[in-house]
Amino acid sequence: MIFIIHENKEWLSPFQAALEDVGAAYTFWYVPEMNINLMDVPPEGVFYNRMSASSHSRNHRYEPELALGILEWLQRHNCKVINGSRALDLEISKIRQYQELEKFNIQTPPTFASVRKNFLLEGAETITFPLISKHNRSGKGLGVYKFPNKQSLKEYVESNEFESSPDGINLLQKFIHSPTETIIRMEFVDAKFLYAVEVDTSEGFELCPSDKCHIESNCPSGVTQKFRILEDFYIDNLASYEKFLAANNIEIAGIEIIIDEEGKIWTYDVNTNTNYNPLAEQVAKISAPKVVAEYLQSLDNQL
Repeated sequence: MIFIIHENKEWLSPFQAALEDVGAAYTFWYVPEMNINLMDVPPEGVFYNRMSASSHSRNHRYEPELALGILEWLQRHNCKVINGSRALDLEISKIRQYQELEKFNIQTPPTFASVRKNFLLEGAETITFPLISKHNRSGKGLGVYKFPNKQSLKEYVESNEFESSPDGINLLQKFIHSPTETIIRMEFVDAKFLYAVEVDTSEGFELCPSDKCHIESNCPSGVTQKFRILEDFYIDNLASYEKFLAANNIEIAGIEIIIDEEGKIWTYDVNTNTNYNPLAEQVAKISAPKVVAEYLQSLDNQL
């Protein structure tokens, strides 16, 4: 049996369809409606964690903390867990992501973090402008804004429009300019590279690939061209990303990079709750949900 641990039902339909196509036995653990008795013994199966750092935007602020406990419980009983507690720990903290990426010589943008918003202006001086604000714990581009100078940042920080990260840790990060106004999202299954998708960022930072995200953000009808799977994609340190994932027990993930004018690669986000763009996949004739379903089923068959 495959158990999918999650907090957002709207992201599940592609995986549900893929699991049914391969004939897998599965069920869902919806964390907002779950409790845990630590004296119980978990059922046998494969447990796939799909908790998201953006859960607070769906009024699920504390579900990741509960899910961490559930994952630790499963791991204590030696269950087969995909994207376990370490994966979720990195999912909900960009500063922890960045430290782990740097261990594998994966370059991340200069970043300043603080729990006091009055320190942000001082911190900005260490990064220089333009820069962007970020939430330490977030997803879908929430809380990401670009500031060309100190005055614009000061006005934002001192205004009622200021949005604090749900964990209270706010980030300032060097703005990396892409001459093509794109980012690249590399998808991995079984901690191995699957494909890379180029994303048009010219209209903003909300880059969630799923159809539902596009509907929620009222994207224009031309959104079908925002995502394009790249043929023959390769970067010199691709193996470093696979090593990073394997070392942190992250089997399924999307990792976002941006390439600047000098050709330098900057890595700024690890998504362990990854979604896929079905339109881009249709054009490229590939289905990541199917690959995920086959992977989970193969693990279940080994039990």
